[in-house]
Amino acid sequence: MVTNSYSKWSVRLGTLALWAAAGASVVFWGLRLSGPGGAVAVPALAPASVALDAQGLARLLGAVPSAAAPAAPAATLASRFALIGVLSGRSSGGGAALIAVDGKPAKPFRLGATVDQGLVLQALGPRQAQLGADIGGPPTLTLDMPLRPGS
Repeated sequence: MVTNSYSKWSVRLGTLALWAAAGASVVFWGLRLSGPGGAVAVPALAPASVALDAQGLARLLGAVPSAAAPAAPAATLASRFALIGVLSGRSSGGGAALIAVDGKPAKPFRLGATVDQGLVLQALGPRQAQLGADIGGPPTLTLDMPLRPGS
């Protein structure tokens, strides 16, 4: 009787390959589950927009420069200030206003305090503050609080 040694080795190699695949699978999932939980995916960034130089492009295409472009409008006095809140009370010395100057964080100003160069907090209303050169003079600027959403 002749034994086929070729089939014995093919069964042994096939069994070895299956056990190796099972072991690799166990190692893969073991590392995957024991790793840091909840890995955060980094969002893809949109490409930065390119600033277009319209005048440079016009010169490149042969346009003749015009005499003078109009200057950018100067910031108005009212656009520099934002009234955030008003605190009024009889026992607090007349109250205070929470005013943001030039987009900076808001600061509290009492009546008579200098808000900006040449401007003093003159008077307070329920939702407004008046600024002027001095306490007794006419108001130069009246700041109103923005309306609340939904009102």
